[in-house]
Amino acid sequence: MSASDINKIGILVGGGPAPGINSVIHAATMEACQDGIDVVGIYDGFTHLMAGKLVLLPLTPQHVAYIYGEGGSILHTARANPTRRQVDLHNVVSTLVDNGIQALITIGGDDTAFSASRVVRYAQQVMGVDLRSVHVPKTIDNDLPLPEDITTFGFETAREVGTKLVMNLKKDAFTSHNWFLVMSMGRKAGHLALGIGKSAMATVTLIPEEWPGGNIRLQHVVDILVMTVLLRLLEGKPYGVALLAEGILENLDEQDLLALDNLKRDEHGHIRLADVNFLDILKKAMETDLAGLGLQMRMVKQVLGYELRCAPPVAYDIEYTRELGMAAVDFLQRGGTNAIITLQHGQVVPIPYEDMIDSETGRTEVRMVNINSFHYRSGYKFMTRLKPEHAADETLFERLAALTNTSADVLKERYAYLAKS
Repeated sequence: MSASDINKIGILVGGGPAPGINSVIHAATMEACQDGIDVVGIYDGFTHLMAGKLVLLPLTPQHVAYIYGEGGSILHTARANPTRRQVDLHNVVSTLVDNGIQALITIGGDDTAFSASRVVRYAQQVMGVDLRSVHVPKTIDNDLPLPEDITTFGFETAREVGTKLVMNLKKDAFTSHNWFLVMSMGRKAGHLALGIGKSAMATVTLIPEEWPGGNIRLQHVVDILVMTVLLRLLEGKPYGVALLAEGILENLDEQDLLALDNLKRDEHGHIRLADVNFLDILKKAMETDLAGLGLQMRMVKQVLGYELRCAPPVAYDIEYTRELGMAAVDFLQRGGTNAIITLQHGQVVPIPYEDMIDSETGRTEVRMVNINSFHYRSGYKFMTRLKPEHAADETLFERLAALTNTSADVLKERYAYLAKS
């Protein structure tokens, strides 16, 4: 198949929703149809293809004319994983080929990118089929291994919506003298939590990158938050919003994980974080430790996630996704394949699938927050928490002890280690 011999393109969406999916579909369809290429939307990710079926939606400029500003996905989405069994890979490739689909545009996160790379490799190396594929990176988690200053689409919308929600919680905390314990989506990385926390000026934001190598102990998290509560009391503020990235849960020490109920995993092996009672356990542990200090705070749990994923995209994400959709079609028409489409400094930069695979795990690399960057340090500076600079304050623990039923020496022995980390 020569560079311009594409007659039919299929588009599918995998993973969780993200604002801007429909805008990619819109732009890719418009671009392809202008060049005489048929476009079909494939429902529910790889689900039906793995069963040897093609459940499709014909896409034309008329069908997609007004979807670019809508949230959600007109093709739905699914986490079906075709890489587990060879028969699933065979069914996916055979079904695409039998229906005349010569190129595939996948829209998704790291799992979908990995699945697309393995489908293309199987088609080319095992079945001898010239199937082309290009991946448009989508995730509100912002954790694909792109250059540090390049966001994934959907992130900016999720950050904006999340910021408004956290700012509402801050106002409620002030009004009602509540403490809110908020967990933000983000998978293993802390990009979304940090982005929301900085923008909304949350009292404190905790992300897994603070614990290099993982193995986070629940008590360490509790200690940080208890000290945040005490420092706020010292300021005369018995309220606040503590924002935690869900990656903390993914990196909890095994002993602490065993204490959690409903620990289930999805088809890609990820913990189903929405089903875990982490905030319940965190809240109870904090209340116990605060009670031991003679303090009682009203704490409210809040998970920040599903309300972010299908929000209508902000202008930034609409423009970004339209460019990505057009670039994906152009890349395929020029003979490109096996790559992820990115925009860097105003130019289209395809990144080969294999360049994004971790050589040790064989999976797509995960981009983590760089805690040595100014981006992180500027957020950390304005958090209320015990920091290394507090170590020089000789009267701090005396002032904190005056708020509790214990002594400065006991508090210092218990919590001073936080000022060293």
